[in-house]
Amino acid sequence: MGKFRIEKLSDSKRAAIVVAFAAVLAAAAVIFVAFIIVRIANAGADTGAPEETDGEGGVVTSPDWIDVDLIPVNEYSRPGTPTDEIVGIVIHYVGNPGTSAKANRNYFAGLAESGATYASSNFIVGLDGEVIECVPLGEVAYCSNNRNHDTISIECCHPDESGQFTYATYSSLVKLCRYLVDLYGIKPEGVIRHYDVTGKMCPVYYVEHEDAWHTLVGDIFAEE
Repeated sequence: MGKFRIEKLSDSKRAAIVVAFAAVLAAAAVIFVAFIIVRIANAGADTGAPEETDGEGGVVTSPDWIDVDLIPVNEYSRPGTPTDEIVGIVIHYVGNPGTSAKANRNYFAGLAESGATYASSNFIVGLDGEVIECVPLGEVAYCSNNRNHDTISIECCHPDESGQFTYATYSSLVKLCRYLVDLYGIKPEGVIRHYDVTGKMCPVYYVEHEDAWHTLVGDIFAEE
């Protein structure tokens, strides 16, 4: 059998191997970090949440005073259907005195399981003025019948059967409407009640008290 000899690596060759190995590790680390960044950036895609858009197709980031708590896409309360051009805002009342914005949001979400009806809203304003976004801008909510496709819907909580909003609810509603009016270029005649769409007594206090309704619309469009 022939003899063979193992050649001892020189210092320069050993150094070259170490450098090459370090370069491979560094490249792997860069790829891993890039993968993690992409995963974080795309995390919203797993929830089915689209980019919200304004009236001209620009991307919208909700103000920090809006609690974005989207209903998962489902047949009964968030179909995921894109809206047409937004030309109005429809104001509603929840019709269930004393309930919170969160409770009403959860009711809408629960319809995915119960299948009891088709109902939802883009926003809910609570008794303490909290604002929850349930269905994103740019998507149809099941709230305003034949105006679902071109309006933003806002449900408002109320403490009693009269349907009158608390001061906190009223103030947040005005603030939210101003934000949407500026975003979409909506005119005063574009802010309407559910009643103006179907004749339903909603929001009941502001149907029974026309003066209060006109005051509300005036406050939305008042100069700050």
